[in-house]
Amino acid sequence: MVDGGRAPGTVLMLSHWPKSGTPAHLKDDLSAQIAFRWLDQQAAEPADLVSNDHFDEDGLVSVFALEQPEAALRQRELLIDVAAAGDFAVYRDRRAAQIAFTIACWNDPDRSPLGAQPFALPYPQRAAAMYLELLPRLPELMAAPERYREHWADEAAHLDESEDAIRSGALVIEERPDLDLAIVRTAGAAARRTVHRFTQQRQARWHPMAIHNATNCLRTLLIDGASYELHYRYESWVQYMTRRPAPRVDLTPLAAELTAREPTGKWQFDGVKELAPRLWREGDSALAPEDVIERVTGFLARGAPAWDPYD
Repeated sequence: MVDGGRAPGTVLMLSHWPKSGTPAHLKDDLSAQIAFRWLDQQAAEPADLVSNDHFDEDGLVSVFALEQPEAALRQRELLIDVAAAGDFAVYRDRRAAQIAFTIACWNDPDRSPLGAQPFALPYPQRAAAMYLELLPRLPELMAAPERYREHWADEAAHLDESEDAIRSGALVIEERPDLDLAIVRTAGAAARRTVHRFTQQRQARWHPMAIHNATNCLRTLLIDGASYELHYRYESWVQYMTRRPAPRVDLTPLAAELTAREPTGKWQFDGVKELAPRLWREGDSALAPEDVIERVTGFLARGAPAWDPYD
């Protein structure tokens, strides 16, 4: 089993998922890296049977590596970068972002070249259809992502605009390393646009890849005009090995505290068990930015850990 949870009959876990039971000597930040570690010890012999319980970039790369090890090892760094772009919304090689956007497009019911048929299937069959379609396509996609430009161009343009905003100072990032927190500010409210995380649709004013590439902090407080969102990055959900992220704190009491200070509207927290949860409210807030920052930082500083993914 790669990049998923243990199933009945699982012989070996190669997954960064919480409490996965992956052998300690194989652990790494991404499931794709774990799969390559396993290949290193197996003299690049393909696995007899490979399974996963969901479809996304890290899962696709992991399955491909174990199914076609020779081809995968030739593109090891790019494939790991694609997996990181999908899971962590970071990239080193711009091609990795383009490939991740293309994979997400295939799994997007609004834009998929496969049409509506796969999305009418129960999820296991839908995921299988995506693997069967994209495993043989992945070598071409890595070799010539430009051929798939129509599938990644829109999201790449959003990424460009977000990176330009950081470079120009229109979007400012202040880091609080003691809290593993990046405070991201912009003066005006940008329009929300579709972005993809884990091949799933999300809405964001600024592309998360631009922000995540600009800071190593794994908590982000986005201040966009009178709109506020506090995010826990996905790295704090998995067994991240490069470093230990600050543990997630249950923000439900903070949501209630902020709601009580608003004349109208309600703050909500998605929950510590979600992949990349956020503390947020619908519409603009009446609270001043410094008030929100003070309450968020104070709560994070004193909050008790509420999530431990490690074996």
